[in-house]
Amino acid sequence: MSFPITGIGAIASIGDDPDEIFASLCEGRSGIGPLRGFDERRFTARQLFEIDDRTGDGDEPGRATRFLMEAVRQAAADAGLPDDLGGVPVLVGTGLRELRSLELWWRDGVPFTADGLDFGPALRRRFGAYDTHTFAGACSASLYALALGWDLLAQGETDTVIVAGCDTVTESMFGLADRVQFDPPPQVRPFDRDRQGTILGEGAAAIVLRREPAAGRPVRGWLRSVAVNCDAYHQTAPDADGVRASIEQAQRAAGSRPEDIDLVVLHATGTPLNDRTEAEAVAEVFKGASPAFTGIKALTGHTSGSAGLMSLIVALRSVESGRIPPIANLTEPLPEGEGLRLVSDRPLTAPVRVAQVNGFGFGGVNAVAIVAGAA
Repeated sequence: MSFPITGIGAIASIGDDPDEIFASLCEGRSGIGPLRGFDERRFTARQLFEIDDRTGDGDEPGRATRFLMEAVRQAAADAGLPDDLGGVPVLVGTGLRELRSLELWWRDGVPFTADGLDFGPALRRRFGAYDTHTFAGACSASLYALALGWDLLAQGETDTVIVAGCDTVTESMFGLADRVQFDPPPQVRPFDRDRQGTILGEGAAAIVLRREPAAGRPVRGWLRSVAVNCDAYHQTAPDADGVRASIEQAQRAAGSRPEDIDLVVLHATGTPLNDRTEAEAVAEVFKGASPAFTGIKALTGHTSGSAGLMSLIVALRSVESGRIPPIANLTEPLPEGEGLRLVSDRPLTAPVRVAQVNGFGFGGVNAVAIVAGAA
């Protein structure tokens, strides 16, 4: 069973839509910049991958919601859906919801009410969507929402579903990261021997998933499978067995073998333990196969709840274009990745028929999706 993806939308620090984001990845344009929303004197680290959309000095509420509305608008328009979505389910995976707005209310008295924490009220006001669900999870949240969207289609609950992910950087999350990274990394270096850690980013991504293609509308790609597990190994540390099991589950569900996969978009956070664990797992699964491996967080930062869908949209663009963006800032691959065909230095031009997307979150919530070309 496969479902057609008929619309995509995304916004990140490196672009305002999927085409601009993909072009930036291929051209090596980074979205990293100095802190704009926080008082830098409070922190050791001084940079983020922020979306520069603020209208004045300091921070402002509602930015996660704003990102989400734009990604959903793009995806719906791309799929030819009406501006009034009505009963089309909208499933949103997020790490922190609208927590930054709550922080501004608590400390600075910026007006905010509890119903704004979830995205349902805003989706109803903007799109007339009344079947909405916000799933607050970790870094695999948007792929978790994608699995739920798959279930709705497979069970005949709907003909069309919009799946999205979004997050903005909150001061509390940035502060937590700042306290555990005593020497803040100057850049994100996924799968590099000298990686020092990740840097947070902002973004939103959305896709329209249907049970059948819409008459007269193009198909962006086909979702072949989504696999989710929870190994519950540790609050934050990943487990190679759990990661490997999710990859193998996704491939079985898609009817694919490792040698059928042309591209893997890695989770690749640039942190010492996560990259090592992911490298060990994919090296074992793909032993004897040689897909291309890439990752996007060196240029987008870690966009938390939206990260999985952001990578999935990049995978779809690679399938469509036959162009694979490189892993930026990768100069010497980590030893656990020896033998992996890591794309670095420049984009790789190669046919991509089937792509795998990895997303792994705190608590051992692992999610893997497999997509294929529209042909």
